[in-house]
Amino acid sequence: MSKAKSDKVSPDLDTPTDLPQAAVDKVSAALNTLLADAFALYLKTKNFHWHVSGRHFHDYHVMLDEQSDAIFATTDQLAERVRKLGGTTLRSIGQVSKLQTIKDNNNDYVPPREMLRELMEDNKHIAAAMRKAHQLADEHEDSGTAGLLETFIDETERRTWFLFEASRQEGSNAA
Repeated sequence: MSKAKSDKVSPDLDTPTDLPQAAVDKVSAALNTLLADAFALYLKTKNFHWHVSGRHFHDYHVMLDEQSDAIFATTDQLAERVRKLGGTTLRSIGQVSKLQTIKDNNNDYVPPREMLRELMEDNKHIAAAMRKAHQLADEHEDSGTAGLLETFIDETERRTWFLFEASRQEGSNAA
């Protein structure tokens, strides 16, 4: 049984919306998971940015810095979308760790190509999750969320492409 909005959200944060509460709850949950994954991927990308080494250091270091900035830029928009819908969003790193589906990498050393491949797979994972959230938004006629996700899907696919190309073996046509 679903609780009434007033049981979940402080009256001071009770943003008006024309969407049914069930839609707010489902879309907000999907967006909060995407938000947790964005924070997890941001930190993993920064980790690899800080710890990359080797002959392509400069190129990888710059690319990962640009990608982490782009990922971080999505976080405010995702959280604000949840609030616009009348939901509540993440409040702590603890909530991020409970919701994230992107796995952390705490290894002491990761070879550069493996870093790029791991980030490529993580970005593919996020793009797929965004598509599912987009489908959910469509089911509830939430065009604002759908439009936001369309832009983020395109940006995520671009990151995936760059990571794929950067991780290819030189002189190889195979991935």
